Amino acid sequence: MSDVDSARDEARRARYAVAAVFAVHGAVTGSFATRVPWIQDHASLSAGQLGFALAFTALGASCAMPLAGRISHRFGSRTALRGLLALWTLALVLPSLAPNLYTLCAAMFVYGATAGMADVAMNALGVEIERRLDKSIMSGLHGMWSAGALVGSAAGTLAAHWGADARLHHALAAAALTLLGLVACAWVLDVQPAEDEQPPPRFTLPPRSALLIGMVGFCAVFAEGASLDWSAVFLRDRLDTSAGLAAASTTGFMLTMAVARIAGDAVVNRFGAVRTVRTGGVLAVLGGLLIVVAGHPAVAMGGFALMGLGIAVVVPLCFAAAGHSGPHPSQAIAGVATITYTSGLIAPSLIGGVAQATSLVVSFCVVTVLACGLAAFAGVLRTAERGGRAQVSPRAAAVPDPRP
Repeated sequence: MSDVDSARDEARRARYAVAAVFAVHGAVTGSFATRVPWIQDHASLSAGQLGFALAFTALGASCAMPLAGRISHRFGSRTALRGLLALWTLALVLPSLAPNLYTLCAAMFVYGATAGMADVAMNALGVEIERRLDKSIMSGLHGMWSAGALVGSAAGTLAAHWGADARLHHALAAAALTLLGLVACAWVLDVQPAEDEQPPPRFTLPPRSALLIGMVGFCAVFAEGASLDWSAVFLRDRLDTSAGLAAASTTGFMLTMAVARIAGDAVVNRFGAVRTVRTGGVLAVLGGLLIVVAGHPAVAMGGFALMGLGIAVVVPLCFAAAGHSGPHPSQAIAGVATITYTSGLIAPSLIGGVAQATSLVVSFCVVTVLACGLAAFAGVLRTAERGGRAQVSPRAAAVPDPRP
């Protein structure tokens, strides 16, 4: 077997390993989300206090994500991801142990910080594997994240249904996911920096290219956060549906996104990142219009499904474009991730504020207008096209390129 064939086989194995890492990361999120009511009751918090504490997740992630590139530079990609992912899976136990608001804020800060650093590290590795394979894989990787989140939330739903103590549930889940993560990390690429490569700074402003790419991600994540948190409320309050049907709209939205992400790589490889995102933006706008004019639950549910289909691949492609946009993939990815995390934080509260002042219909008009930005500014993702992969970081250049 030639060196090129051997390198390709290594990249293929690493792709499956990183996909497992994405699934583990998503499972932690799903496991936590289903037990938030238990955590709220345990800490005796009002809705406002809970929202304040949850904001520390994004704060911790935003503060810590710029450190991920430096950690990867210091220890190599495999060791860094192994450590950061283990910290994230183990951090799952912290929120359920918090007895009050102050300790929960601290727990959520650590939870968000470890989540963000692991997020940057695994996306940077995904971009490197995509470069070596010379085809889009990021959408499928994020699809595995969604699948992991669904599995974690399903297990959490069962635990809540059985009345299990969240401290026990999360301790068992953390142990199992930590073990799975360590096994998966044994097979990821071990990318080492070049001897003359300078470590990235601990904290720095994102490069201009990452800001432009991040704004596209901002639009997509805003629509995602609004749909996830408000779709059920929209159907219940606006269209007077049952609680079960309202919840089904959220589940349908999540499933649509997961399926679209898993299938998205084939579309991106066929049509390119820019055309895919522009088409997705059109679908998202059509979905938003259906939601706004809906007079029947089926129309609104169809609108949310179209919204999920339209935005599903945008964030993975934003990470891919950031990773290919300059000499420091982790730094650019951290910049994009910070912007998208911020969008996910402000979207639910902004939608609620607009709805309080006007109506939920007006709120989703705002979402629809932002979705127009996906079609209008998709061109900034051109670095995620196959032609943009010629731009390789010094760290990546230290590893033999398997492409003929």
